Amino acid sequence: MLGGMKDAPPAAQPALSPALTAPALPQNILSIQSWVAYGHVGNAAAVFPLQRLGFEVWAIHTVQFSNHTGYGAWTGAVFPPEGVADLIDGIEARGALGECNAVLSGYMGSEGTVAAVVDAVRRVRVANPGALYACDPVMGDVGRGVFVRPELPDLIAAQAIPEADLVTPNQFELELLTGHTVDTLEHALEAARALRERLRPGGPRIVVVTSLVRSGAPEGSIETLVVTDGGAWLCRTPLLPLDPPRNGTGDAIAALFLGHYLRGGDAAQALSLSMSALYALLQRTHVAGTREIQLVAAQDEFLKPARMFEAQQVG
Repeated sequence: MLGGMKDAPPAAQPALSPALTAPALPQNILSIQSWVAYGHVGNAAAVFPLQRLGFEVWAIHTVQFSNHTGYGAWTGAVFPPEGVADLIDGIEARGALGECNAVLSGYMGSEGTVAAVVDAVRRVRVANPGALYACDPVMGDVGRGVFVRPELPDLIAAQAIPEADLVTPNQFELELLTGHTVDTLEHALEAARALRERLRPGGPRIVVVTSLVRSGAPEGSIETLVVTDGGAWLCRTPLLPLDPPRNGTGDAIAALFLGHYLRGGDAAQALSLSMSALYALLQRTHVAGTREIQLVAAQDEFLKPARMFEAQQVG
């Protein structure tokens, strides 16, 4: 008692409504990719879209550069592959690997990094056999050719592809992985089906072919093809005059497709949503006239694109 006044009784605690339940926790994605301080490629293009879609993202960086290498000059460091395993050790020590719903990998700059990523996928699957592995086999592009170390395409094909449930090669990478020429829709379907057969048995075996430019398509368009065990779908958007092509778009589409597929479990719907979101992102970038993709400015489009491009079944 102070100054002759009695202590106030403790405040009553609000009663919890019996109807209230704990909210569902977000799904978790382990993303192993490069990182840049300035701009958006690798994890810097994948983490934020996945977070806007409602996922927790455990990001492991294989490099940390000032900016992407398309500028011709950069600073920073390549992290040793052992660092990936070390970080997985730490996550495992927290007892968290069993909560991982998917692994996403992008640019793998060395033989050791390929092995480290594959080992991480296997360790996650020991803890959670239902976890998916989405592999973006970053190796090259039309006009640039192979831009990774010459031994990497064969290593990715031999080690990462057989572990993958979902792969997102561009047209050039699909040709490189299969030895097929892809210049028509039928050729693209044949190559994608051949690649599907090499993915992990028992998984959904989804092939997403990005940046598809083929004979027979309407002029001024670009397409993305998805092939699953349930069929094939094509999504077409206008081809925006972005010169030079913007780095990070492949990283963003791999993340967006994986995220929408995990949310809905429907490959055709994931194709439509992810391509519509990517078009909005690139349109904002074109209007802004920036060298870097406008990832933050376009964030509302990731979940609910304002303009939808429907996926059409083709096989």
